[in-house]
Amino acid sequence: MSTKIHDMVRIALMAAVICILGPLSVPVGPVPISLSNFAVILSVYLLGLKRGTISCIVYILLGLFGLPIFSGFQGGIGKLFGVTGGYIFGYIFLAVFTGIFVEKYSSNYLFQFLGMVIGNILCYVFGTVWFVFLTKMNLAEAVAICVVPFILGDVIKMLVALFAGNKIRKRIILANLY
Repeated sequence: MSTKIHDMVRIALMAAVICILGPLSVPVGPVPISLSNFAVILSVYLLGLKRGTISCIVYILLGLFGLPIFSGFQGGIGKLFGVTGGYIFGYIFLAVFTGIFVEKYSSNYLFQFLGMVIGNILCYVFGTVWFVFLTKMNLAEAVAICVVPFILGDVIKMLVALFAGNKIRKRIILANLY
């Protein structure tokens, strides 16, 4: 199989994983708890910065075209440009910063985690600013309902992705599939 086809298959496979995990969510207010950020981080570990980010973008585009792959099995332009859409677009920041740090610091878990934290903070900022813009809620209230309740869970998801991603990535590299 050619390298380009191999890359496209791997990107499509990880986009599918994000599509499967993304709708699984717990509604806890205007922003649900979702596994999509975990899947985005994992895709970067398994595919690298460029291909992992592309798989995230493919996920967003599939949702844009109406597939019910966002939280709560929703999709379409209304969901993507609704109150939680900024967080969905923020996954791109999460993928890029995680990917940069995973590739640059492949043997340093602390720096990899730092990349995830930076990407997650940018996702929070982008999503919360968009939420405030649409709802006209003040920033402090928006942070209280859209960020604070998610920090612990996101840290746990990042830690699981850090350890699982590194283990799986090492196996992929040993199998000469990276």
